[in-house]
Amino acid sequence: MIKKLQRKFALSEQGAKDLIKGCTACVFHYISLMFPVGILYLLVGELLNGGVAKGHGIYYAVGCVFCVAFIMITTWFQYNGTYFATYTESGVRRISLAEKLRKLPLSYFGKKDLADLTSTLMADCAFLETAFSHFIPELVGATISTVIVAVSLFAVDWRMALAALWVLPVSFGIVALSARVQRALNNRQMEAKMTCADGIQEYIECLRDLKSNNAERGYIIGLTKKIKAVENRAIISELGTAVFVVSATLILKLGIASVALAGSVLLIDGSLDILTFFMYLLVVSRLYDPLQSALQNLAAVISTGTNIARMNEIFDHYVQEGKPVLTNKGCDITFNNVSFAYENGEPVLNNVSFTAKQGEVTALVGPSGGGKTTASRLASRFWDVDRGRITVGGMDVATVEPETLLSLYSIVFQDVTLFNNTVTENIRIGRKDATDDEVKAAAKLANCTEFIEKLPDKWNSLIGENGCTLSGGERQRISIARAFLKDAPIILLDEATASLDVENETLIQGALSRLIKDKTVLIIAHRMRTVAGADKIIVLEKGRVAEMGKPQELAESGGIYSRMLALQTQGENWSL
Repeated sequence: MIKKLQRKFALSEQGAKDLIKGCTACVFHYISLMFPVGILYLLVGELLNGGVAKGHGIYYAVGCVFCVAFIMITTWFQYNGTYFATYTESGVRRISLAEKLRKLPLSYFGKKDLADLTSTLMADCAFLETAFSHFIPELVGATISTVIVAVSLFAVDWRMALAALWVLPVSFGIVALSARVQRALNNRQMEAKMTCADGIQEYIECLRDLKSNNAERGYIIGLTKKIKAVENRAIISELGTAVFVVSATLILKLGIASVALAGSVLLIDGSLDILTFFMYLLVVSRLYDPLQSALQNLAAVISTGTNIARMNEIFDHYVQEGKPVLTNKGCDITFNNVSFAYENGEPVLNNVSFTAKQGEVTALVGPSGGGKTTASRLASRFWDVDRGRITVGGMDVATVEPETLLSLYSIVFQDVTLFNNTVTENIRIGRKDATDDEVKAAAKLANCTEFIEKLPDKWNSLIGENGCTLSGGERQRISIARAFLKDAPIILLDEATASLDVENETLIQGALSRLIKDKTVLIIAHRMRTVAGADKIIVLEKGRVAEMGKPQELAESGGIYSRMLALQTQGENWSL
């Protein structure tokens, strides 16, 4: 039961248990609302038989107080069992989703975009929060309490019970049959929302380029159409749901008429007494009110399927697993006949073999699209290889838990990610337990000290979202300082000096030369001067190792590296 609820509604184990408690509380709450009907039935019975007996008035007064108290108690349990528990579960779901995302391979994020994942974490969780606090418990509570009342009605008079209850299977059947239509409408509405969210995010990220190319107005027109499409899909979805729910509600209302009609016929026939007739009228007037809400809740529960499917897609995705211990002897990185392709199936690496030795700088160069960045990320197990084997000190990286493996690596990407925090804390990400002095020492190695000291609050200066208050070169140097602070035995540099001027690039290279002693360094670069001092150069072209050797040897070989070196020299000598 618990497992089924977890799967069906994307809940944690505790969330599934809380959902059962919430549904149970709703059942008792709805039953408690029928108690006043019983007291009124007894009172009317006495009035019809000549008046309230002496001393019975106090019993009715106590009964009313009891009903009010019982309703208040069940309402309190219902509130705690639905709302409070749901708020807790919503937080648990968001954290669980974030934890799952943290463990997913990088390939997953190549298929998903940021707006989509943000919507799942925020909007989908918020929608399910509403479902678990309003829709599901009230639907279950109304259904179970109705079944209990229905059994009681049949026990009193099966004819009147049929007159009162025939509308229920018809009404709920109409809404249940709308499931396929609702799912189709909700999926299209979600697609429109995601398209709009992508457009808004893209507009914000590319605003500078749009303005500089006078393309802002044209983009806004397209974005307006996407926003209008969301509005139209929402109207269509609401209308599609309303057609079924309103029709079912109208059928439900016929129950009152059928009870009145059947009761009148039986009353005239003499086979039903006036008190029983009155009781059935009271019961159905109270019974159909929560059921009307239940029909709307049933439609809402059906519509949650789209949101639950999006969450389960994340939970069901495989994670990279492995041993939580390192068994490497040394830190040589060896590619042994490695082949790899992304989701589209087009091969990026094909039978690539090389070794990046500890204590040396190994550079990956070659034309764009040759597989350089892919090779470096396979080495750190951001993806798993399709064929072949990658080892670090003889240890197969595919057998090690990713976070454990990454403790061996300091990585500097071409695209730097910084946080809206102080300079010190942005560098301290490299090693969270580092002291301020260690942070400053790492910043000095990365040539950051000079520009940091010029900031308004120096080391405590907030640098804005993704370091927006810093230049590209300053952001890159902070990223390099993180790698220095981590001081891992393997260093991966993916165009790490691309945003630096010649002077700073020279200073960073000097710092790297001090850092790489007894370490494995893998550099990806397009500028040949960046790798001129490397111990080994590997030229990747079309996913294969085209050349391999020392810089001087390759420069004199007349091959790809030699040609790239000549073209770059020619480009540097070009002038207007």
